[in-house]
Amino acid sequence: MVTHVTTVAFRGIDALPVDVQVEMAGGMPAFTVVGLPDKAVAESRERVRAALNAIGLALPLKRITVNLAPADLPKEGSHFDLPIALALLGAVGALPQDALGGYLCLGELSLDGSISAVAGVLPAAVTARAAGLGVICAAAQGGEAAWAGELEVLAPADLLALVNHFKGSQVLTPPTPELQEAATSLPDLKDIKGQESAKRALEVAAAGGHNLLLNGPPGAGKSMLAARLPGILPPLSAAEALEVAMIASVAGEPGGGRPSRQRPFRSPHHSASMPALIGGGNRARPGEISLAHNGVLFLDELPECGRQLLESLRQPLESGRAVIARANAHVSYPARVQLVAAMNPCRCGHLDDASLACGRAPRCAEDYQNKLSGPLLDRIDLHVEVPPVSAADLALPPPAESSAAVAQRVATAREIQAARYARLDPDASTRTNAEADGELLETVAGPDADGRGLLTQAVERLRLSARGFHRVLRVARTLADLEAAETVRRVHVAEALSYRRLRPAG
Repeated sequence: MVTHVTTVAFRGIDALPVDVQVEMAGGMPAFTVVGLPDKAVAESRERVRAALNAIGLALPLKRITVNLAPADLPKEGSHFDLPIALALLGAVGALPQDALGGYLCLGELSLDGSISAVAGVLPAAVTARAAGLGVICAAAQGGEAAWAGELEVLAPADLLALVNHFKGSQVLTPPTPELQEAATSLPDLKDIKGQESAKRALEVAAAGGHNLLLNGPPGAGKSMLAARLPGILPPLSAAEALEVAMIASVAGEPGGGRPSRQRPFRSPHHSASMPALIGGGNRARPGEISLAHNGVLFLDELPECGRQLLESLRQPLESGRAVIARANAHVSYPARVQLVAAMNPCRCGHLDDASLACGRAPRCAEDYQNKLSGPLLDRIDLHVEVPPVSAADLALPPPAESSAAVAQRVATAREIQAARYARLDPDASTRTNAEADGELLETVAGPDADGRGLLTQAVERLRLSARGFHRVLRVARTLADLEAAETVRRVHVAEALSYRRLRPAG
């Protein structure tokens, strides 16, 4: 007789059902796991055997075969421990087999029988809810699984508590959804003296979800400005928070499966590898660009990143997805991020200061800036020069306007955009001006006659690409939304053009 227990295998953030089948037959004693298991799954035999011994149950001296179906789907991770143990308990009659059929199980077993947390509980719970199943997971992740919606969640601390629950001698308390603790305080714009034009660009970037490049000498405040962007962004919606939590859950981030209303802010070092930034590795895990989904990806010292790494950003920035294609895996992760990058004008950083610039200027600056390709820079909507802060600015009192005041204007502009795109294209996922394209963008961002005339001149004289043309329209529409203006006027187009990286003809 074969015992069946349901679990999952992960492909990106998708949880694919896996049927754990256990058969006990006569013959030489053996314990075999088949079905393309990786090293962690193969080692589950010893963890399961020790955990069952810890609750006073020894496996019979029979030939035990565990099949993970479908057999051609790779199985990775330690979360197969719990379903294998439950299938064995059903096979020996310690648990009723009909009870196990209504649950999807995942969890790692310790040698003492306790159940440890694993990655991917939230996506697994979403899959279980769609299939009409309950979820059995570790006690530490019960609140995470409960976010999937209306489903039964059993979150025992150890294997013995789960056995007692099914026998009726103990009742497990249903867990409640838990929010991840957000930062109590975020850096405030009031901390930055001067840099009014950069603050304005930061507000425009936040209002429309635009990519931003800050260019200035060391100590000008580029990193400080970037760190204050999360403080003026609106909180995540319920759907966005669930998307972010599912990615963090698959990645195994600490507390990642519990949703948070705060937008993610990721700032990897410029020496990060391709798998670390885009995703990949043996298990095709999500990279920093996916962990920043619906939030901010900050790349400091942008030209110091490897050329191949920088070019790999082009496709995710355009499509909003990071596609990882390997010989043994083809995975796609959401990666709708707002890129904020910072760079110096040259390697030494003091190109415009004759007293500090190196002797190789201007060749030093040309070599340094040429590390960034035109197509990558074309995907950045706002290019802002951040000059050094003067002594007069440092002597001024702190600015009166705080992040809270800017955040209110940003939230109002975002609400205008959300209402507009929900009305014009209710079936699409467009929420901000930065995501609008094609015919939809022309519909909502068509400037008046003066504005269109200025934009036409810019295309001809400044050699704007088609992508640059549409990105100017996006920024102009955001500037109009910040003023609650129905029409994009010439002044909005002019300010949007001032943020482009322009290359005049001739």
